[in-house]
Amino acid sequence: MKPKNQKLQNMPCRLGTTSYIIPDDILPNLRFLSDRVDDVELVLFESDEYSNLPSQADVKEMAKISEGSGLSFTVHLPLDAWPGSIDENIRKNSMEKWFRVMDLMASLDPFAWIVHLNDAPSNNITALPDWQNQCGKSLDDLTNRTDSSLLCIETLGYDYNWVWPMVEEKKCAVCLDIGHLVLNGYDVSAYCDAWLKHARVLHVHGVNQAGRDHVDLSHMDHELLRYLMMRLKNENTIPRVMTLEIFSQNDFEKSVYVLERFLQ
Repeated sequence: MKPKNQKLQNMPCRLGTTSYIIPDDILPNLRFLSDRVDDVELVLFESDEYSNLPSQADVKEMAKISEGSGLSFTVHLPLDAWPGSIDENIRKNSMEKWFRVMDLMASLDPFAWIVHLNDAPSNNITALPDWQNQCGKSLDDLTNRTDSSLLCIETLGYDYNWVWPMVEEKKCAVCLDIGHLVLNGYDVSAYCDAWLKHARVLHVHGVNQAGRDHVDLSHMDHELLRYLMMRLKNENTIPRVMTLEIFSQNDFEKSVYVLERFLQ
């Protein structure tokens, strides 16, 4: 195993992980990770009960860490937002929440903004067109705030074909979450065939026997991981980050150890 503070060699793209690897705030995590990965996914929350949004001073310190290490950032926009809500007030409030985060973090020149188009009406297919229409409005709002190619629309529990036409039309990118695909029983190779060339960000994480995802890569099928690394190596046509989307030091170190075996 390589020393814990040494980056993996021969990666076909930038390697990232989340801002919650050690049990501490974001800044200590960035310092811990700055010589271990190329990118950190800033997992941000904002709700009535809890917010972890950094201060302006914290953002300036993040920029200093980035300048000293070459670290880039992907910003995961808050999950408690409803961009497809039929209630226009809820949709607009969700957009305002995302705008506040984007305005705060824009000075870091993020590599990508990770977007969840939540609450798809999977149990009420007749409501799908209205949800899609509202999601389209929300993507229009976002593309008016930033370069559309930096907006990475994540694969969630529903068929990505439900959102792909609007993603393509608005010239957004894809966040291909391999763990979500495995958890929900989708064909990873078919998704890669369709959307890897549009994926600026990939999320990888294991799914254990209890059905829990976001665990270390020892729980990912190794043939699948081998296939994924081969595809990334052969289709290295755009700047890309592969994020180990896990949330503990133990899971991070195990995942790096597993990943190293596929980089020889």
